[in-house]
Amino acid sequence: MSHPFAVDGETLWDAGYRSVRLYFSLMKGVAEHIDLPMGLARNDRLGGCDVEPAVFRAFVAEMYDSYFRTNSAVLRGLWRGPLVTSLVLLDMAGAPLAPGAGREDALWGDMAAVGRSMGAPDWRRYGDVVPDARGGDGHG
Repeated sequence: MSHPFAVDGETLWDAGYRSVRLYFSLMKGVAEHIDLPMGLARNDRLGGCDVEPAVFRAFVAEMYDSYFRTNSAVLRGLWRGPLVTSLVLLDMAGAPLAPGAGREDALWGDMAAVGRSMGAPDWRRYGDVVPDARGGDGHG
């Protein structure tokens, strides 16, 4: 059964039932923790979620900042899964975050595996290039 994450009716990610349930539940928990709207709304007609790119981008940016602000290995572990999935989904929505230089190498490696599984058209680029903080491609 199809559970699409869509922007204006265009499917970004056609998630499986279990993936939708877990991801949406995790995101609701994150939204409560950071006290921001997540920019995802259940779409009962389609059985998936509608994505509001601007709201979702602000939400994911706060998730990203929270992930890198903490020194707790436990908190980083809890943030990582929803963050990686959200970064890929945000990129698929055409509103990517530009990660800072160096510190996210492993995060981008995870994005390649997750992006491939999510059907992201450019999933290989996550593993190939780590953009620098200035928005460049990391190749100087």
